[in-house]
Amino acid sequence: MQDIIKTKLFILRPLKKGDEPAIFKHVNNPKIADAVLEIPYPYKLKDAVKWVKDNLPEYKKKRPKKFNFGIVIGDQVVGAIGLTNITKHKAEIGYWLGEKFWGKGIMTQAISFVTKYGQEKLGLVRIYGHAFPFNKASMRVLEKNGYQLEGILKKNVLKNKKFLDTHLFAKIK
Repeated sequence: MQDIIKTKLFILRPLKKGDEPAIFKHVNNPKIADAVLEIPYPYKLKDAVKWVKDNLPEYKKKRPKKFNFGIVIGDQVVGAIGLTNITKHKAEIGYWLGEKFWGKGIMTQAISFVTKYGQEKLGLVRIYGHAFPFNKASMRVLEKNGYQLEGILKKNVLKNKKFLDTHLFAKIK
């Protein structure tokens, strides 16, 4: 799968070798790390190298377990969005965007395109995502894309040595 989605604001494309320095530059931010479960802080260049390397084999599979797109503006990856835990009919959506690009409608559009991609290309019926209670912007972009709050999962994740609740949102086809 080598799908590329072009919009007026950005390009969504599979990650590739060479993206690591830009990923490191834009994701190494405590505000991003605090809001995304899987991102540590400080984020190191070797973390970006490992993440890109882990994604590359998935792009060659007919039925990947995960599919992450780089959000490209200009010629560099400034964020990422993807579907993980892909099973027969469902997947989890996750995303981050460099702080410089917040508030410009980029993530709202990216979620729209990736949701459509998951439903149409991967045949997913259910796409779900989690947001921390303090991350109102993440909840808002999910809601703008038709995701509905299904509930609050108490002490659902361990982040920075604390158990945190998550708000579970889903979009059903």
